This record gives sequence, structure tokens and C-alpha cells, in this order.
Amino acid sequence: MIQPDFQKYANGLVPAIIQDAQTRKVLMLGFMDAAAWEQTNLTGKVTFFSRSKNRLWTKGEESGNFLQLVSSALDCDKDTLLIQALPQGPVCHTGADTCWNEQNVASDFLYQLENIIEQRKLASPDISYVAKMFARGLNKIAQKVGEEAVELVIEAKDDQPELFLNEAADLLFHYLLLLNAKGVTLQQVTDLLQSRHRSN
Repeated sequence: MIQPDFQKYANGLVPAIIQDAQTRKVLMLGFMDAAAWEQTNLTGKVTFFSRSKNRLWTKGEESGNFLQLVSSALDCDKDTLLIQALPQGPVCHTGADTCWNEQNVASDFLYQLENIIEQRKLASPDISYVAKMFARGLNKIAQKVGEEAVELVIEAKDDQPELFLNEAADLLFHYLLLLNAKGVTLQQVTDLLQSRHRSN
């Protein structure tokens, strides 16, 4: 576990910038002391030291809109935390997604689509194709990805760009379904690709 320099400031508090682990949107800024930092890592729920309440405060302890810890990093001076988390509801006390009143969606549509899939898989299979696929199970989703891949290869051999483009979109969509079914995010895949790129 990384260790911030809590002695850097007279009050023993370090700023903690909270970022959505999937959309990369900055959600809020809070402050942590050593006890808040320890509890955050112990429980997996982002906890701050509330200056107004003068005590430890777990984000969401009243609203249920917790921030689930994903990862953390220190700046070069070891006195500011960057915490990536998954919000379980609006972050701001006003009901907004972020404390800057921004909508918490990725600028990249693929990440937005990933969030849409996460929401729609809980819908009724009668009204949602995504929910219907998840109701059929992991094997069916994996099989569908295989089918779409074969169809894309077939279209690649022909000279019909529109059909090829549609098959490419179908494959990418079902690939996202499979990632979700396996509990893997698109960000994890891109992070792996970036690490491979840096090592080559």
C-alpha cells in the first residue's frame, strides 16, 4: 500500500482527487488523514476526514452512493492522492454526477456503451436485447462473438464496405457484452495494450 506524506501539512490532511475508474471523469475532491486512508484500503470504500463533521466520513454512508476503491496513486511529492473508484450513484450532495455538475460519461463512446450495457443487462429480457443475451448465459454470449467474427471475416473477402462496417460494429458490440460477462472492463484491455506498447 502506498503511503502519503501526512506530515506535509500542519493538519495532517492530504488532498484526495477522486476519478471514475471507467469514464476517467474527476468526481470530487476530499481530504484524508492517515486513519481515513487506512480505512479506505481496509473496507474498499473511499473514506475521508470530514472537516465540517470533524470525524471520518465514508462517502455514501447516508445516501448509499459509495465510492468503491479501484486503485490509487501518489503525486511526485507524495502529498496528493489520485484515487480511481467506481461510484454507486451520484457523487455530489446536490444529486449531480460530479461536484462540478458534469455528467459522468466517458468522452469515448465505447466507454459510454460499456456503461449502457451494464445498465441494460438488469432490464427485462422481453424488452432488452442485452438482457436477453445475459439471460442466455456466458456460453451463448461467447458463441455469438464467434459467429460475429466469422461473419466479419466473410465480409472482409467481399467488396461491400457497408456490410463489412456493419459486421465490424456487431462484433465490437458483442465483444463488449463478453467482456462484461467475464467481469472485465474495456479500460483493463486498453491498459494491457498500452503496457505492451511501452515494453516493445
